[in-house]
Amino acid sequence: MDELLTPAEMGRADALAGNARALMDAAGRAVARAVRLRYAPCPTLVLAGPGNNGGDGHVAAAYLRQAGWAVRVRAWNEASVAEVERAALVIDAIFGAGLARDIAPEVAALLRAARRLVAVDVPSGLDGATGAVRGYAPQAELTVTFFRAKPGHYLYPGRGLCGELALRDIGLPATVLEEIKPQTWLNSPALWCLPARAPTAHKYAAGDVTVLCGTMPGAARLACAGARRAGAGMVTLAADAPFIPPEAGLIVRAEPLEALLRDTRRRVWVCGPGLGKQAGEKLAQLLAAGRTVVADADALTACAGAPEKLRGAAVITPHEGEFNRVFGPLRQDRLSAARAAARHTGAVTVLKGADTIIAAPDGRAAINANAPSYLASGGTGDVLAGLIAAVLAQEMPAFEAACAAVWLHGAAASEAGPGMLAEDLPARLGPLMAALRKESWIEP
Repeated sequence: MDELLTPAEMGRADALAGNARALMDAAGRAVARAVRLRYAPCPTLVLAGPGNNGGDGHVAAAYLRQAGWAVRVRAWNEASVAEVERAALVIDAIFGAGLARDIAPEVAALLRAARRLVAVDVPSGLDGATGAVRGYAPQAELTVTFFRAKPGHYLYPGRGLCGELALRDIGLPATVLEEIKPQTWLNSPALWCLPARAPTAHKYAAGDVTVLCGTMPGAARLACAGARRAGAGMVTLAADAPFIPPEAGLIVRAEPLEALLRDTRRRVWVCGPGLGKQAGEKLAQLLAAGRTVVADADALTACAGAPEKLRGAAVITPHEGEFNRVFGPLRQDRLSAARAAARHTGAVTVLKGADTIIAAPDGRAAINANAPSYLASGGTGDVLAGLIAAVLAQEMPAFEAACAAVWLHGAAASEAGPGMLAEDLPARLGPLMAALRKESWIEP
């Protein structure tokens, strides 16, 4: 159930099923049931549009009337603001997720007048493919959608406008997905499996991660902590200058990069956190040597306006500001932008944010939804870079490794709770990974 379908893909699924009348009846029944479960009977107005979304609204109204509710249905172009204001509850069945234009001002005025609103499929005006608002979209308390959710349900601002999301089965067979072949998923352990460690494995078999360190080592040390706790067998801090000795168990090497690269066991590298102006030169050396590189922070800044310099990296991890510097301004369609960046660089692109997107060069993408808002604090991205490197070092494919690391990162923040620091995250990873192993989200 973790596939996310674009509006076009959902339309194709409906067409493949070939039972439009039964699907509309099931959808309307599902809306009515969701409303009854959440609200006590009250004067309700259904605003119906001209398409299938409006049809779902008419069916929902019929089922609510059967349950004793006082329900009126009005076509959106016949309803008045005063009618909307009088209703205790409004069911928005005007436009669905496939809206291709900005909604008209008179529609926006109706929706603004609603005191409490339930949306059918999406709040009208919300682009189901991108999460963008087409002119105006109302704030829903509840959004009821069917078969599979859409990217716009999980991409901001859409994610915030949907309120509680209720995904309901309406009898559409899952076999239609074999024909559609969706390329977007909600990120979860159902999408990947953490690698298992053999009983006879030695430390190098669990992967070797080297983190480049500049004159300000705090960021690199956080990356090292993420890598160590995520299961890397060996983690080395490659420092150009001496500093306060690190925690026990972290190896520090001060040889030139050229010397460290002679050790072929040093396969996975983190380049960027706290590295400063030397990041661009060192990134180029690592890529020329054919190493598996997670490029973060200063390594991304060093490629401002020149994304081709990132070709050869395994994973890049820009936040919005870094993405803008490297690839140009982000538009409303962040999902397409992340995919384009991955295609251009050949690197799995982790576009960080409240709705972090993981995009692969082959077009696959996942949207992450488990990260709490308090994860947005200094140093957490450095921990994520180390976490990604650790699972890469354990021979997870790059897309799956990035998805797993992003999910674990969000789950660790939720476990740590409000007021967490970046330093709190690594210690939460072990129990989370152990729980996944117990639940079989790990390779046998």
